[in-house]
Amino acid sequence: MAASVDPEAPLPGPPPPQAPATSRALMGRLWRDYVVQHWPWIAFAMVFMVIEGSTVGLLSYLLEPMFDRVFVGGDTDAMWWVGGAILALFVVRAVTGVVQRVILTRVAMQSSAAMQVDLLGHMMTLDSSYFQHNAPGALMERVQGDTLAVQGVWQVFIQGLGRDIVALVSLFVVALSVDVVWTLTALIGAPLLIAPSMALQRYIRRKTGQMRDHASQRSTRLDEIFHGINPIKLNGMERYQLGRFRGVVDDIVRAEIKTTAGKATIPGLVDIMTGVGFFGVLLLGGREIISGDKSVGEFMSFFTAMALTFQPLRRLAGLAGIFQVGAASLERLYGIFDARPTIRSPARAAAVPEVPDLELDGVVFGYEGEPVLRGTTFTAPAGRTTALVGASGAGKSTVFHVLTRLVEPQGGTVRLGGCDIRDIALSDLRAQFSVVTQDALLFDETIRENVLLGRTDVDEARLNEVLEAAHVADFLPSLPRGLDTLAGPRGSALSGGQRQRVAIARALLRDTPVLLLDEATSALDAQSEAVVQRALDRLSRGRTTLVIAHRLSTVRGADRIVVLDRGQVVESGSHADLLARGGRYADLHALQFDKPDADA
Repeated sequence: MAASVDPEAPLPGPPPPQAPATSRALMGRLWRDYVVQHWPWIAFAMVFMVIEGSTVGLLSYLLEPMFDRVFVGGDTDAMWWVGGAILALFVVRAVTGVVQRVILTRVAMQSSAAMQVDLLGHMMTLDSSYFQHNAPGALMERVQGDTLAVQGVWQVFIQGLGRDIVALVSLFVVALSVDVVWTLTALIGAPLLIAPSMALQRYIRRKTGQMRDHASQRSTRLDEIFHGINPIKLNGMERYQLGRFRGVVDDIVRAEIKTTAGKATIPGLVDIMTGVGFFGVLLLGGREIISGDKSVGEFMSFFTAMALTFQPLRRLAGLAGIFQVGAASLERLYGIFDARPTIRSPARAAAVPEVPDLELDGVVFGYEGEPVLRGTTFTAPAGRTTALVGASGAGKSTVFHVLTRLVEPQGGTVRLGGCDIRDIALSDLRAQFSVVTQDALLFDETIRENVLLGRTDVDEARLNEVLEAAHVADFLPSLPRGLDTLAGPRGSALSGGQRQRVAIARALLRDTPVLLLDEATSALDAQSEAVVQRALDRLSRGRTTLVIAHRLSTVRGADRIVVLDRGQVVESGSHADLLARGGRYADLHALQFDKPDADA
């Protein structure tokens, strides 16, 4: 029995938005999911980063003997070993820098590629409704732009931890060994950075999120322009579309400038702190050098150590801004990863019925709270052709989506061979259907690949058989490379009739017990329609066929015709019976043919 559902009841809306995750939580997930598996390589790179970071401390330490023993003391023997040691440090720094960067780039690229693959794989498990609410361009930007934005964040972060922190530690050891008071004086302004840095991090994350949103809009605009270039030209919309695109690009520019300003401000604060510290050390240390309490070599060693802290300290300060940039993209990425499909296979799937009759029993469904199917009930007998007719918006295409569980009805039951389709595994259920629509979707691959769709178990004899049956073989000789000719983006290199025949060849090769035809010939000229209709007739033999058609001339021979009006079945029967009743079908027939009884 169908579930007791009021067809007029309000339909459920989208779930409420969730609070954004913290930056630490997002980076933790990134580490666990994609980075930690590369830990041996990261550990290997860390060794080289530690060596590279240590060289700057040793360099500043060697300046004391260089000044005191070579320049002031005139020791020529010290000149050789000090110079040789400094040369060796730069060689070691060069080698370790190259090695650790190559290793981290390798790991970063592999992690980013894995995230892109996982993200796309997860997206393809989501409900069809998800793609109605998210434009293709926006999703492309998530897969490409956001993953690339994240790619370098953790790499810079690890370099900061492994190289710059070691460099700072080694430099501060040298500075402290020279004079503790000087070192503390140089760091006097550090506490003043805490509050401004925290405020700037929040600002950077907010602006980065806006910039990523604008980048998604840019991809959407480009996707729509390139796919709709002919209507744009025919309607003179070039300036309009260009203006919309310019507006999005300008938004990106403004957001990028503000984000960059925020990221640059944090190192800028470090510069101010460093300047204040140097000024204090100069006032304090200058008197001690003049009085003879400290040597010039000691001051130069300390001064160099503190000067060399400048770049690693600025990089570490900049990590806060980079961290927030990555967090903004990760928030968008994990927002997709956390989305879960509502249409799933049952835990214990039932066997696929042998008799593929179709039954809708009191089915209720709507989009965004707007009812489309209102208690729809009918049966399509196995091995027969059933046609669905009705005005646009009557719910005919939605029936196909419900049958294949691309959408889930809010009420009622759909059965295949007497079995509730919710009890059948999704892969098994969809393996029962072949679909041919008015807009046959072809991929930018060869015609051969568009027919095979990845199958490797089809021999040439079987392939040629379906090509002949679908009348694809009729136009192959006129193509430059025959079956290996590229179909073009969305099949644009082929005519409408040719695309339909390729789609029929797919369905023939698929050889499923149920055939769904959605306006398969509505966009074709008379000659192409005749060829495609012959192929469809051959395809539908012995199969449970459900046909959607606006042109009633294409469904006269159907075993049964079901008339839908506003999501409800108002009539059903053969062509002659429905005309004799003089009901809704007869009215539709009269609209298309001047004489209502012309084909009775």
